[in-house]
Amino acid sequence: MGNTCKRILVLWMTLISLISVNAQQKRKMENTALLIIDVQNDYFPGGKMTLDGAEVATKNIRQMLDYFRKHDLPVIHIMHISTNEGATFFIPDTPGVVFNSRVTPQESEKVIVKHFPNSFRETELLEYLRANSIKNLVITGMMTDVCVEATARAAFDFGFSNTIIGDATATRNRELNGEVVKATDVQKSFLAGISALGDLYARIVNTSDFLNEK
Repeated sequence: MGNTCKRILVLWMTLISLISVNAQQKRKMENTALLIIDVQNDYFPGGKMTLDGAEVATKNIRQMLDYFRKHDLPVIHIMHISTNEGATFFIPDTPGVVFNSRVTPQESEKVIVKHFPNSFRETELLEYLRANSIKNLVITGMMTDVCVEATARAAFDFGFSNTIIGDATATRNRELNGEVVKATDVQKSFLAGISALGDLYARIVNTSDFLNEK
């Protein structure tokens, strides 16, 4: 066999191997979708509601997004638009409501607009998931203790199996009875609570651990 034929054979075998690996990944992640909640400009420096750790969380969300895109797996982007009187961020038709450029949806990816913390409330999310036979959700986004938590608990009640990528979520300092509760403590507390009782509402893993499982 000539050198040219050998090179063609090697390239062909490599291509077949890559196709096989991708098919295996799709089978392992069958009925699973990535949910990206409220990664919008107001949560970033210069926005109206800057979060602690938003930049780091978004880098990890981007890793998750790249993985799902690479393996042609479903991705759902949730966008919050504030409609209540007196709202101070995510105001319609402002730069702050726009998705952060690192997670801009592709044409094939589903975008769902919500007006409440729970991504299922008065949206088409449940209908869309059931229509596409999605049973498992991989949840990322912001804020950990508001929309991420509300969505994960609702998803559990609807019968979905949830995984939250802990380092792909972010929040901010809170206040309780005049005392500041640091964002790191808020983050840990809410992730611990939602995974209590044997990961009842959601399993919590970090980006690298999730990707290394696959």
